[in-house]
Amino acid sequence: MRRTGLKVLPLMAFGIYFLYYYFSNQQTVPLTGRTQLVDISREQEAALGYQSYRQVLRQSSVVKDGQAYEQVRSIGSRLAKVAEDPGFEWEFNLIQSQEVNAFCLPGGKVAVYTGILPVAKNADGLAAIMGHEIAHAIARHGAERMAHQKLAQLGTLAAGVALSDMDVTAQRAVMGALGVGAQFGVLLPFSREHESEADYMGLIYAARACFDPREAPAIWQRMSQMGDGRQVSEFMSTHPAHETRIRKLEEWMPEALEIRGRNCGGR
Repeated sequence: MRRTGLKVLPLMAFGIYFLYYYFSNQQTVPLTGRTQLVDISREQEAALGYQSYRQVLRQSSVVKDGQAYEQVRSIGSRLAKVAEDPGFEWEFNLIQSQEVNAFCLPGGKVAVYTGILPVAKNADGLAAIMGHEIAHAIARHGAERMAHQKLAQLGTLAAGVALSDMDVTAQRAVMGALGVGAQFGVLLPFSREHESEADYMGLIYAARACFDPREAPAIWQRMSQMGDGRQVSEFMSTHPAHETRIRKLEEWMPEALEIRGRNCGGR
């Protein structure tokens, strides 16, 4: 006989837990004021960041001197002074690698790969890139992503228990649909929102530090030219499309230029 039963109690229990968990772990993102879900302390987050950072440096070729090294440290210091102060112990390193990348881990641990320097092209471009990465850490996007994944896993578990009396074929179909829905309806959109938020915050930090924010959209134009024209559809990506990022940066540009003009005079 086909089993079509649905257990409601596990879903009700998850719903109650979701409401409690969501409303008891609310934080506010600096600068944007967006409400977010974070369930670990900054100290725990910084400890995880420090451990990961030390591991990356041990496994990498770290540049110890030179013009690029000094530039990374100088730009990082200027950005750290104008960003919100979450009590980070800032550290800036340059890593010799062809990888086109940079990151900032919780606690203010920043690494820039030499492969991204040609994309940055100049100090203003590098400030936009580093400001974006610093914004991810200040906005606690990593911790927020962990909280979302935790809820998605618990929701999947609750659904599995609720569907345990259902026909196996139907159960697999429903669980598959729930998985796709969580990925494309929740996790990926939040990831793209994080990238856009970091774009905005990084643009403002660069402007506050007296760098030219107009280099930010130029970076994404160069990134687009570097690609092979087969960028993944935005709906299926963790990042907004290059065109979307350029358009939004241009929308925010008047604010950034006004901040730079007000704070930096003729610089």
